[in-house]
Amino acid sequence: MRAIWKGAVSFGLVSIGVKLYSATEEKDIRFHQVHREDGGRIRYKRTCSVCGEEVTYDDIAKGYDIGGGEMVILTDEDFADLPLTSSRAIDVLEFVPAEQVDPILYNKAYFLEPEGTATKPYVLLRDALIDSERVAIVKVALRQREQLATLRVREGVLLLNTMLWPDEIRTPDFGFLDEDLKVRPPELAMASSLIDSMTGEFEPDVFTDDYRAALQEVIDAKVEGREVVQPEEAEEAPAAAVDLMAALKASVERAKAARGEPARGGGGGGGGAPTPISSARSAQKAAEKKAAKAPAKKTATKKTAATKAEPAKKTTAKKTAAKKAEPAKKAAAKKTAPRKSA
Repeated sequence: MRAIWKGAVSFGLVSIGVKLYSATEEKDIRFHQVHREDGGRIRYKRTCSVCGEEVTYDDIAKGYDIGGGEMVILTDEDFADLPLTSSRAIDVLEFVPAEQVDPILYNKAYFLEPEGTATKPYVLLRDALIDSERVAIVKVALRQREQLATLRVREGVLLLNTMLWPDEIRTPDFGFLDEDLKVRPPELAMASSLIDSMTGEFEPDVFTDDYRAALQEVIDAKVEGREVVQPEEAEEAPAAAVDLMAALKASVERAKAARGEPARGGGGGGGGAPTPISSARSAQKAAEKKAAKAPAKKTATKKTAATKAEPAKKTTAKKTAAKKAEPAKKAAAKKTAPRKSA
């Protein structure tokens, strides 16, 4: 990984030198725009809409549209004079319980690595955060923009999560919020039962990007000049429920069947369709069992072959012994036969 920022965490009177690294990376398959006929890359020129000339990066400035066709132009000097007090510092403002931070505020994540002799104060802050069960609310300037962020611990490393400002969160304005909709207690109980039947431990590794895998297969097939294997058709989205209670009951029975639990009425669990989570977990367990059984099968096959070979060896030995014994028997018979008189 390459550090994208260097600075210090300001923790009271303690300063902790750190390097900042992107903690995530997108795995999307990226494409270029090309000419369909010859595959040539499509290039774009930076041209001025007024004079029509091509413009270099050195001649490009930032403009703010104030309406009416008027533009305010800002230069690098204008940005340099802005009061970014946290340009090289991560200022800790306060410590709060993690559950008080709404996840909708989170934006990007970065790992912090201690630099130079800052390892001990780094570990001190990390352990203090763990012990207090708090996250630090901080301010940091990244890419000429001051941002609010949290500082927490993940797998022994300090993790910086930049956040959106509160005025960047939109307010949902939907008509149904003003409607007086009533949910009947039996419906709520059945919905709760459905949630219980689908409850499990979150295991991120179980989930995969099936679309990206299928797209990569298409690309690999194109490169190798082989036929593309069409992926299995995805299930169609279910139609809107007409009878909500019936749909809830059917969903509960399906979830129980996927887990192997007996369905209503004492039946087995084979009648319901598995959920995506249970299917993924079943596939993973099946692969693990198959890998574990593979050596055992080979050993068993060798033993079986050896066992089958033993009777065959014995039979062959008996036949060989019998063949050797025949000439001896004939010789003995000739000796014991009485001579005819003249």
